Amino acid sequence: MLDNLPRGTICIEDIEMGMVRYLRKTVTDEDIEKFAQVSTDRNPVHLDEDYAQETMFQGRIAHGMLTAGLISAVIGEQLPGHGTIYMSQSLKFLAPVRPGDMVLAEVEVTGIEIDKRRVKLDCRCIVDGKKVLVGEAMVMAPSRKFD
Repeated sequence: MLDNLPRGTICIEDIEMGMVRYLRKTVTDEDIEKFAQVSTDRNPVHLDEDYAQETMFQGRIAHGMLTAGLISAVIGEQLPGHGTIYMSQSLKFLAPVRPGDMVLAEVEVTGIEIDKRRVKLDCRCIVDGKKVLVGEAMVMAPSRKFD
């Protein structure tokens, strides 16, 4: 994985509107198989190429929530980072992610409520310049005053 800043914590007092953090990850067959095992979602569109060829996708695709998990990784590791608590997440899946795709997962600060420690984040995943997932998250960020 490649990202733009080290992992750790950005406290609510240091978060600014427009801050962006990201990571890039190539989704592998092993990732899909492990996600199927952990989630117990063994839908053949993810695991069986012959089956998947007969679907509208004409081949295997990654679980949507595997892709969404990359957003969680950016939030939990970079922005705001360690100590962040998820409050809500909306997701819209726009296109499939396939084994071998390099996914760019980005989050951008679009709102800050310092007194409640809340941060609103625009979330997106992109493959080859095309958005495959968009959404919005609300998280509670760590604070130097309370943590």
